[in-house]
Amino acid sequence: MTTMRIGAERAAGGSPSSRRGAGRNRLVGAALIVLSLVSALTCAFVFTSWLPTDGALYREYRAAEVCSVRTVIPASEDCLRELSFTVEGTHKTAKNMRATLLGPRPFGRVVVSFSDSGPTLSGLQKGDRVTATVWRGVVVMVAEGDARQHSADAPRDEPQMTAAVGTFAGLLAALAFMFGAMHLVRPRDPGLFTWRPYGKWLLIVTGATCVVVGLGTVWTGLPWLLVPTVCGVVVAGTAWLLHRDLRLGRANAASRPAQHLSRQAQ
Repeated sequence: MTTMRIGAERAAGGSPSSRRGAGRNRLVGAALIVLSLVSALTCAFVFTSWLPTDGALYREYRAAEVCSVRTVIPASEDCLRELSFTVEGTHKTAKNMRATLLGPRPFGRVVVSFSDSGPTLSGLQKGDRVTATVWRGVVVMVAEGDARQHSADAPRDEPQMTAAVGTFAGLLAALAFMFGAMHLVRPRDPGLFTWRPYGKWLLIVTGATCVVVGLGTVWTGLPWLLVPTVCGVVVAGTAWLLHRDLRLGRANAASRPAQHLSRQAQ
């Protein structure tokens, strides 16, 4: 009876637990393919829309001229206008660096965020008079005396970090597609293409590489085109080395029982 049951299970495609595992792997594979598609669309958006838009905005900001004197100031102008504001209050915590300014119409009360304490924000006190530079209705710079500091809303020439985001999305799309395809094609045994340890380490290396290369190119002023190039080479090399080492480790582990049996036979 036992032999007949085993034969029937094999004819039906394996044991119930094996079929459940294969079904679960197919679901994981389908989810990874969807993640791959979303990541690919994100990558395309970053490189075809976000990156060019930021670059064009920065060039327009740098090319903007000083506004002419006007009696009535519009809410938004395509030029740089300096206005006097009074500091109503400041927040200088690590997660919340901003100053609340009171200015002339049409601006009134304006909350200006900063990316760091900088030379200006750190010295501001309630009641201080500052000069704010406004462009297209946004405060892009605050000055007090000789100290000047750009706001967090000021356009910046830092495409490297944007490229790092797009590169991470592209690499994630490739990894998710590779792992998803293996789960769909080989649902009973996807081999090394599982979360631990191969997938986990690849994701960590991908994220860390994009952050390090992105920040490094920003600080050194290197062109953003280096970001996808360097990150792609590092992640591809890591994937190959990890796959080779894990495959050799499995082969060695599988050969040990055979070697042990051969020694016993001798």
